Amino acid sequence: MQVDSLKKLYLDELRDLVSSESQIINAMPKMIQAASSKELKNAFNEHLDVTKRQLDRLKEIFRNMNESPEGKSCAGMEGIIREGQEIIGQATNSEVKDAGLIAAAQRIEHYEIAVYGVVRTYAEILGDEDSRDLLQNTLDEEKETDKKLTELAVNSINVEARK
Repeated sequence: MQVDSLKKLYLDELRDLVSSESQIINAMPKMIQAASSKELKNAFNEHLDVTKRQLDRLKEIFRNMNESPEGKSCAGMEGIIREGQEIIGQATNSEVKDAGLIAAAQRIEHYEIAVYGVVRTYAEILGDEDSRDLLQNTLDEEKETDKKLTELAVNSINVEARK
């Protein structure tokens, strides 16, 4: 697709997010299984549920625009997830693996925060207030997840990995 307008760029970025969220949904069960900390498993399980709702929101935006959400594969998220899988395979003890899993999850969150911020702004500029609101809800959730992961890392996981 040629991207010769802000609307086309907006659609392209939204499709990128559909791919990203789908990849995350597929990767999260492995992260949950690899985590040893009960708190981390719970955080990942909770975020898996949130991610499924976020994907539903994106599909709603596409339905409202009479557009297809298909047609894009997010190479950036593929790389971030691949790095997270490397951590799972390389860590030699559970505490370090959990610290690495948090780092991988935060890379995912930071990527999503960046892209959701962009598409929310595009929606606002294009006058798509309903989508802007849905995207803002997701952006807020992503920031909250990042905050929870930071607190978990600082208050327990990273401290345990230091030992």
